[in-house]
Amino acid sequence: MNLLGPMYRSKSSSMLQKCLQNVSSSQYSSQIIRQGLVGMVGNTPMVRINKISDETGCEILAKAEQCNGGGSVKDRAAYFLIKDALKKGQLSAGGTVVEGTAGNTGIGLAHMCLAMGFKCVIYMPNNQSKEKIDMLQTLGAIVHPVPVVPWDDPNNYNHQARRYAESISNACWTNQFDNRANKQAHVETTGPEIWRETEGKVDAVTFGSGTGGTISGVGSFLKEKNSKIRVVLADPQGSVLYNYFKHGKLERTPGNSITEGIGQGRVTENMKDAPVDDARAVMDVDAVNMTFQLLHEEGLFVGATTGLNVFSAYELAKEMGPGHTIVTCLCDTGHKYYARLFNRNVLREMELLDKMPEIYHQYLHD
Repeated sequence: MNLLGPMYRSKSSSMLQKCLQNVSSSQYSSQIIRQGLVGMVGNTPMVRINKISDETGCEILAKAEQCNGGGSVKDRAAYFLIKDALKKGQLSAGGTVVEGTAGNTGIGLAHMCLAMGFKCVIYMPNNQSKEKIDMLQTLGAIVHPVPVVPWDDPNNYNHQARRYAESISNACWTNQFDNRANKQAHVETTGPEIWRETEGKVDAVTFGSGTGGTISGVGSFLKEKNSKIRVVLADPQGSVLYNYFKHGKLERTPGNSITEGIGQGRVTENMKDAPVDDARAVMDVDAVNMTFQLLHEEGLFVGATTGLNVFSAYELAKEMGPGHTIVTCLCDTGHKYYARLFNRNVLREMELLDKMPEIYHQYLHD
């Protein structure tokens, strides 16, 4: 089926049709040469975290999502959100993709838009780093930083993104939080990859959640394969999801987190009906120390969300005992967080520096 209509019989239309090839594991698993940036979505390496695997007697594994073409796990959602808009006729060649995002989804969408011939407009809270804005602009996105207000305020950055998309022709608001194409990305790619790469021997998965797409999609796929696989949410301090899954109430845990892109104040459409068996509240001190442990022991330069994921996997391994296989993901690299997470003064202000082993201080800057 031609998703673009007869008026787009052009070179860019031909490129778009190639980009729309399904990125299912069955299609790309045997490919040695990837088809451009879109072909780099998914099929990321599965990495064993050696030291903590040896310590616990478990196989603690992580999908290396920084190996996606745009550098993060959000490339999967970005591609599927655009593909969904095209299938629904909400977007055609040369159109504009609009999203409200403070991080990796915007970067993923900007990459995909360049590769697929779209324009990209991003609305984001004005408390985000200059580095993020500069990166998005370098990737060709038009960025609108707007004041920080709650979700239920009509001037929340997500609602402004929706209104802007509605005000111009050939544009779509991809709506990453409540568009289930986000979850579907992980039903069709991440979940099958984990099942295949562990040869069906995975015992548990654990992830943090921002939109809910990863944990819900992976969990849904794996539960269909084996209902005994445990799905465990790792939630940062200051989020409501731990209390929601543990106690059935939308109540925040104390504090604000240094992690970015995860934690929530509501249950998104992607997170509804997620097959979560248990939830773990992960404090910043544990997420940050694991981030630096991964750098020091494994040479993995990652952000605090990855530290949170791996700390949860480590705790789960100790809880389940030797002989189990636990999978999480390395969300992206540490480069975007260098100015804050790796800054000695920032960590001191957040009362994290004194709780960090002295040996990790060598990786900090002033």
